[in-house]
Amino acid sequence: MESAASKSAQFTRNAAEELPAGALEAKLALAAKEGRPLRVKLGLDPTAPDIHLGHTVVLTKLREFQDEGHRVVLIVGDYTARVGDPSGRSESRPVLTAEEILSNAKSYEAQAGRILDQDPTRYELRFNSEWLDMPMAELLALVRTTTVAQLLEREDFSKRYKEGSPISVLELLYPLMQGYDSVAIESDVELGGTDQTFNILLGRDIQRHYGQPEQAVITMPILPGIDGVDKMSKTKGNEIAIEASADEMFGRTMRLPDQAMGSWFELLAIPTPPDGTGPRDTKVALAKAIVERFHDRAAADAAEAQFVSQFAEHEVPDDLEQFSFTAQDGIVHLPLALAEAFGISRSEARRLVEQGGVKVGGEPVDSAQLDLSADLLAGAVVQIGRRRFKRFEIAR
Repeated sequence: MESAASKSAQFTRNAAEELPAGALEAKLALAAKEGRPLRVKLGLDPTAPDIHLGHTVVLTKLREFQDEGHRVVLIVGDYTARVGDPSGRSESRPVLTAEEILSNAKSYEAQAGRILDQDPTRYELRFNSEWLDMPMAELLALVRTTTVAQLLEREDFSKRYKEGSPISVLELLYPLMQGYDSVAIESDVELGGTDQTFNILLGRDIQRHYGQPEQAVITMPILPGIDGVDKMSKTKGNEIAIEASADEMFGRTMRLPDQAMGSWFELLAIPTPPDGTGPRDTKVALAKAIVERFHDRAAADAAEAQFVSQFAEHEVPDDLEQFSFTAQDGIVHLPLALAEAFGISRSEARRLVEQGGVKVGGEPVDSAQLDLSADLLAGAVVQIGRRRFKRFEIAR
């Protein structure tokens, strides 16, 4: 039988941090002594309808615990989503309607099943409205566990407080609500991205206040989006949904900057190609592996062929002319940029976008998307019509 130390090393491989050091090993040893599985928690707020590749980093780690006989508790944050996670934000997040949250939550439940084993002996799905729709007396007991000074230690809250930016009381409740999730399901271990470190550690404090053993914490690195810069998110428009079509999944992966490929191979647990493989072939291997994981080998081969026929063989010039653009607050108004790049009128550029005649990185631009993130355009080949191409670069 493997020791608790070797199991702990296995589970923390490719993790960002184990907090506090040695806590997971102690949990594993105690669970083995008591003859029970660990309860391993992950919370996801259904703020968008799709689970994307960024979510799969921690979902795959959850699956590792399942494969070793432990029980994972996936918490769909239908109540915390009403607040909106303020992590890393410089302003309040718009609050979703109850209908939007419910619709997204049902979608999350179905999509998570593509990665997690839903055997009821190893899987538990919970909605935190079960316990967070609490009487006022219970809410007051919860808020007594934490001070305002503790909450203002969070980097995003601290920064906003110093800048005089608004911080609502509702946002201050978010870390307490997430922490109480750990109390409600008696969590032994909680997983999350590095952007969740404060919230998860606060969960330990809240468990202690409620007389429970404190959970061990494993944080996972954040997967950058297809811009290679920002955290993958629907808000940034740099995500790849796990339910995207094979062609979309392949094409969006091919837009990833070369320098970001290493982190994708590592965090998505995809074997790297042999040494000496060129950047383009390496990226093709990455794109095919991702498509195969969520579709199959035939779909991956077909997506590659489709990409080659639609983009790589579309007579894109080798000596592609570059166009340098500027961005206002990280956003580019696409019709204006196209007009300047290709020497056409702004109205013609808008018409091309609205009629689906513009491609970025080989993919058609959404006809309603007139403003794009500068990071998504930087380094991308932009095409209008059948044979007009420019490579866009941010002006320095």
